[in-house]
Amino acid sequence: MSKATPILSLKNVSKVFAGYRALNDVSLEVYPGKVLCLLGDNGAGKSTLIKVLSGFHEPTSGTLEVNGVTAVFKSPKDASNVGIATVHQFGGTFPLMSIGRSFFVGAEPTKGRGIFKRFDKKYANETAVREMQQLGITRVTDGDRLIGGLSGGERQASAIARAVHFGANVLILDEPTAALGVKEAAHVLRIIMQARNKGVAVILVTHNVSHALTVGDHFAVLIRGEKADDFAKGERTREQITDLMAGGEAMAELERELSTLTGTINQIN
Repeated sequence: MSKATPILSLKNVSKVFAGYRALNDVSLEVYPGKVLCLLGDNGAGKSTLIKVLSGFHEPTSGTLEVNGVTAVFKSPKDASNVGIATVHQFGGTFPLMSIGRSFFVGAEPTKGRGIFKRFDKKYANETAVREMQQLGITRVTDGDRLIGGLSGGERQASAIARAVHFGANVLILDEPTAALGVKEAAHVLRIIMQARNKGVAVILVTHNVSHALTVGDHFAVLIRGEKADDFAKGERTREQITDLMAGGEAMAELERELSTLTGTINQIN
């Protein structure tokens, strides 16, 4: 990767919950204008890692750095304050809100003064529609439409557009294509590339190797809370990545079977 200072880095981060080590000594670097794909099967530790990155969990050990400076996130607000935004699988949107109001929830634009101050619906609608259209969602033209009436891909686009509009420097996308059809997934992947082209650092969390290879610049594979591999685009084949992920799950299943077998033998003895 580039020798420039990473915008976000983890150094030997571990996270322990009541004796269970969900993450073990994980180090990663994220650079502006690059897509880091975080790969792994269910239970690999991806969710715990993004919660550490986004301020939901403090690491048990290890450090986080933002632009080379050690950072401590006590809450998601701390992460947001330094430009880290997380978009979850269903976009974190509000189905019964309009596009404009959902886009600005928590940061509502107003007009008027004093008791006459009110939500600036016109500005919110125009801004939300414009930002979505800049990401290629040209079918959305009315900010009064309900978020619940949008497709899954359009909801993702709305959430990503919102994050970029409010100055996200690091965009964490948690399985953004998991529940989408082929065409919608392809559109979301194009939006990820557009965010990257704007200089945003993107962390794409996924178990879909094909989607990762389409947009990724760098890749890290987690298995049972540990970083099993770390490589740049072109350094591994699709088959090698898939085999690594499958092998990790197979090994975990073998360990579970051995543990059960050991327990049964101990009971017999």
